[in-house]
Amino acid sequence: MAEHRFPVPTKIYHDTGYPTISATRPENSAKGKTVVITGGGSGIGAETARFFAAAGAARILLLGRRPGPLAETKTSIESTYPGTAVTITPTDVTDKAQVDAAFADFVNQTPDQKKIDVLISNAAFTGPLEGVADVDPSAFLAGIQTNVGGALHVAQAFLRHAAADAVVVNVSSSAAHLGFADAFVSYSVAKLAAYRVWDTVAFANPEKRVYHIQPGVVDTDMNREVDGVKAMGFEDHVSLPAGFMLWLASPEAAFLKGKFLWSNWDVDELKTRAKEIEESQEFNVQVVGWPFGKSMDLKMTDDAAGFWNN
Repeated sequence: MAEHRFPVPTKIYHDTGYPTISATRPENSAKGKTVVITGGGSGIGAETARFFAAAGAARILLLGRRPGPLAETKTSIESTYPGTAVTITPTDVTDKAQVDAAFADFVNQTPDQKKIDVLISNAAFTGPLEGVADVDPSAFLAGIQTNVGGALHVAQAFLRHAAADAVVVNVSSSAAHLGFADAFVSYSVAKLAAYRVWDTVAFANPEKRVYHIQPGVVDTDMNREVDGVKAMGFEDHVSLPAGFMLWLASPEAAFLKGKFLWSNWDVDELKTRAKEIEESQEFNVQVVGWPFGKSMDLKMTDDAAGFWNN
């Protein structure tokens, strides 16, 4: 248990993995599952792949821009977990054709046309670091295009090949819902927009489970670019988001479907409030003080309904 660094909804605040989110816990089994992880060559994506392999995943597709880290992660996983087949495809998620081909080739590798059970949408781009007053508009918009375009391409490819009850974890950031000092404005806007991309996927596909997470302050390549760990003054171990995402893919986490969650929150405490959380607007991104009910009744005039359906 770590010191509480932010206002949190659980008494326990974690900065590393713990038994309930362990890959060895039977309730977190991923036996036979097919998993796709973007940004899977290193850092959080690579560790998450290891957790799913340790939990019995049958097939894992790792996408990333750099062939070297992808190959190293594949070798490491398959040597430790020979029951898991790892496919790597160097892919720039901002290139729709590359994304479409990577998903299609992976799904078509086996005769039974196995569908994707779990998607971890983890690829991200920091973009310009300046705030509104100083950021170059072209760089600002390019950062948004990269992050939101990548999310859209991955979402479209995933939906073509997803199992009916598939699980998605959108690796987001506290930047999507917390106001930072005047910095990272392009990244913050992009992360909030990417949240809405995946939230729309959830709305249109209620049989699937979509989650959004703040993964923690982890010493990844992207965080090193901006001295994120140094700036925050603390660090979360990579096992925390990896185990948290494995747990989210389990049936135990169904009550958190659609929620924005921090990996640091204690899942055992959350489980004690499962019904309350599931039936409330808690952990939703919305206008505070103006919540809709659990089942929002969108009654429209005939003209309005026709407009939305065209």
